[in-house]
Amino acid sequence: MEIRFTGTAGPPGWPAADCRCASCMRLRITRNERRGAEVVIDGRLRLVPGREPGPAGGYRVEPVPGGWDITGPDGARLLAARGPGLIPDPPGGTRAYDAALLDLLHDPAQLGALRRRRLLPGPDGRDGDQAGTAPAAVLYADHRISSAAELTRRCGYWRALSPRDGDILTVPPATRLAAAGGPEAGRLAAAWPHRTLVLGGARSGKSAEAERRLAGEPHVTYLAAGPYPGGTGPDQPDPEWDRRIAAHRAARPRWWPTIESTDVAGALRRLRGAVLVDGIGTWLTAAMTEAGAWDAGDAAAHSALAARVDGLVAAWRQASARVVAVSDQVGAGIVPATAAGRAFRDQLGWLNQRLAAESEETVLVEAGRVLGTVT
Repeated sequence: MEIRFTGTAGPPGWPAADCRCASCMRLRITRNERRGAEVVIDGRLRLVPGREPGPAGGYRVEPVPGGWDITGPDGARLLAARGPGLIPDPPGGTRAYDAALLDLLHDPAQLGALRRRRLLPGPDGRDGDQAGTAPAAVLYADHRISSAAELTRRCGYWRALSPRDGDILTVPPATRLAAAGGPEAGRLAAAWPHRTLVLGGARSGKSAEAERRLAGEPHVTYLAAGPYPGGTGPDQPDPEWDRRIAAHRAARPRWWPTIESTDVAGALRRLRGAVLVDGIGTWLTAAMTEAGAWDAGDAAAHSALAARVDGLVAAWRQASARVVAVSDQVGAGIVPATAAGRAFRDQLGWLNQRLAAESEETVLVEAGRVLGTVT
C-alpha cells in the first residue's frame, strides 16, 4: 500500500490564513507551510477530513468511531482518523493494522492505547529493537504545537512519523517514509533514551513533559514517589493537596496503573515496560523524614539517608524498564532561610547530579518549554 500525503495539516492549513500566532509565524518565516490534510492511497482512494471516501475497486472502507478502517487489495490495513480532534476506536476483535494516521496533537496517548490492544504492533519497551513495528504517522498538524521542530521532537519519543506534504509512506513489507522523488525522509526504527531525568521548577510543565514522553508506550506504570494520598494525617486533611493529586490522575491515561510508594528502588528493580517516577523531590522529602535527617548534626540519620540515596541510584542504573523521572530544579542562587531548607536544597541538588550522570538524557523544562537537553 502506497500512502501519499498531498497535505498534512488541519483543514485551514498550517499556517492558518490571517493567523499571527507564534506557531504560524514560525512556519511562514521558515517557509515550511503545509496544506490541509489529504491522503491518496495507491493513487486510487482519496481521504479528506469530514468527507466519506468515494468508491475504489478492491478497497474495503469501513467506518469506525472517529475514523476509517481501510483494507487494500493486497490485504494491507490502515486506520485513519476521520478529522482533527477525533480518535479512531476500532471494536473488539479487530485485526491488527499495518499503519495508522492519527491526530497525535489532540491525544498522543491514543497511540499507546492502540499498541496496548495490539492493534498497532509496536515496541515492547524493553529494548531498542523496532522490528515488526507498524508505523503511526501524525496527521492534522497545526498551530496547536509551537513549531515543526517541536513536532519532530515529540514524534521521536512517540516513535511516530511526521510526514511532510508530498511524502510517501509504503507499507508493508518494506515500510519506509520517503520524500516524493527524493531520499529517505525518516526512519521508523530509532533508539530512545532508557533513562530520562526531567528537571524544572514549580509549575514549569515538567510533569506534562514527562507524561508526553511515554504517551506512545503500551505499558506504563505511574510511580507516585511520595507521601500519598495528600494531607498531613487522618486528623489534618489537606483538601488543596488532594485536589492537586486528583488533577494529576485525571491528566494521565486511565489505563496507566498507579503505585503510591516511597520504595522507588524496589519498584525500579521489579517493574518492566515503562515507568514514570513523579517525583524525586517528594521521595527525598519522605526519605529525609523517615531517616530523621532534617537535623544537620545527626550523623547517624544522615548515614541512613545516604544508604537510601545509594540504593535509589543503584536501582536507577540497573533498571530494566524505560524510566522517565521528574525532579525539582533547586537553587538558582536563592539561599533558603532555614537550616532544613538548605539541607533539602543541598541533598536534592546532589541527588539530581547523580541521577543525571546515570541518565542517557537530562532535560530542563521552564514555562512549558524544553530549554535544554543533555545526552
